[in-house]
Amino acid sequence: MGQTIIEKIISKHAGKPVAKNEIAIVSVDGVMASDTTAPLAIKAFKEMGGKKVWDSDKAFLVIDHASPAPNERIANLHSIMRDFASEQGIKLYDVGEGICHQLMVENGHVKPGQLFLGADSHTCTYGALGAFATGVGSTDLAGTMMTGKTWLKVPPTIKIIFEGRFPQGTSAKDLILHVVGMVGIEGATYKAVEFTGPALEDLSLSSRMTIANMTIEMGGKAGFVDTTGLELPYSFEDIKPDADAVYEKVITVDVSALQPTIAVPHSPDNVAPIQEVVGTPIHQAFIGSCTNGRLEDLHVAAEILKGKKIHEQVRFIIGPASQEVFNEALSDGTVEILSKAGVKFIPSGCGPCVGTHQGIPGKGENVISATNRNFQGRMGNRDSQIYLGSPATVALSALHGKITDPSTLHKEEILI
Repeated sequence: MGQTIIEKIISKHAGKPVAKNEIAIVSVDGVMASDTTAPLAIKAFKEMGGKKVWDSDKAFLVIDHASPAPNERIANLHSIMRDFASEQGIKLYDVGEGICHQLMVENGHVKPGQLFLGADSHTCTYGALGAFATGVGSTDLAGTMMTGKTWLKVPPTIKIIFEGRFPQGTSAKDLILHVVGMVGIEGATYKAVEFTGPALEDLSLSSRMTIANMTIEMGGKAGFVDTTGLELPYSFEDIKPDADAVYEKVITVDVSALQPTIAVPHSPDNVAPIQEVVGTPIHQAFIGSCTNGRLEDLHVAAEILKGKKIHEQVRFIIGPASQEVFNEALSDGTVEILSKAGVKFIPSGCGPCVGTHQGIPGKGENVISATNRNFQGRMGNRDSQIYLGSPATVALSALHGKITDPSTLHKEEILI
C-alpha cells in the first residue's frame, strides 16, 4: 500500500515505514515556543529534571503574543524566557522582531520534509514549505526539548484538489475561508490535510502560508501544500504521494467559481459570500497576524489606498508579520502610502489577534480582520463582532467604512 506525503515524512523520522493510526516515536528537526507557552514549558522542563536542551541550535523562543509587555506580570514571564535562552544558548526573538511562525520560515529554521513542533496551534503554517509541523502543549514540548523526540499517532489524510484559476478580487485567504466553511470547524480533527492541484502552482510562499495556517481552523493536525511551483532560496526535495496512497476523503474545489468570502461572527467556519454582508458598517480594520501580515498583504492594501484616506470613523491597524517585513515595506514606499492614508502601524506581534492589547475593540463595534479566528471575545471584547476577510477586503472596507466587495473594482483600480 502506498503512502501519503505525511506518512512518508513521519516514516523518515520514525526510522521505519508507518501508516495511518499507528503510534510512532519520531525525532524532530526543531521546536518553538512563544510567550504564551514557553514559561510553562520551561517550568515543566525543570520539573522533569532537564538540565540542557537536546540541541541548542534547534530550539527557539519568541516573544510575540503580548509584545511589548502590557503589564508587570507578563514582563516577568518574558524575563523567564530571556534567562532560559541565555542559560541554554538558544535563539530568542525578542519584542517586535516578529511573529513566531513568520520568523521560523523567514529565517530558515524549518525546511521542506522536516518534522517540527511548536507550542502554538498555528504551527501547521510550516506545511506551506512541505514540512510536517504541528502544535503541541507546553509539557509535550518540554519533553521534546530534553530528548529531541516525541510520539504521535499517524493521522489519516484528507486530500483537497484545487482546479481552475483565481477570479478577480479573490486570494488565498478567500480560498481557505471557503474550505474551512465547507469542511467545518471539526471536520479535519486529528487529520492531515493535503492541499494540491493546478490552482496552487503559481502561488507565492506567503499565500501558501495563509492556506496552511488555517488548517487548524478545521481541527487539522497538520496541513501540507503541494510544493509544485514553490520557489525557495535553496534546493529541496519535492515530496509526492504514492499513486496508490489511501486518503480518508478527496475533495475537489473549482477555484474559478470562488467569490470573495467572509467569516461572520462567531466562528471561522461560519462563512458566507461577501455579498451577504456588504454594507455592514465597521469601526476597526486589522491586517496582521500569522495568517496575513506579510509583504504581499501590505502591498495589496497600499494599492487600494494609494492617494486616498480611510473612512473617518474607522481605525485601521497593521501589524507586520516581522520587523523584516516592515523594513521591506519601508524601503519600497509601502509604509509611506499606508501611513498617509491613515493606517497606524504597531510592532510586529500577535496582540490584536489574540486580544492581549494594541487593538481591542469597544462594546458593540464591528471589526474586519485578516486574521484566522473570530470566536466571541477573540480580540479581547465579547461584545464586539469580528468578520474575517482577505487583506483586500479589509483595506477596501476601511476605505469605505463598511464591508465592501473587492471583486467589484476595476482592474485599473486594483490588481490582486
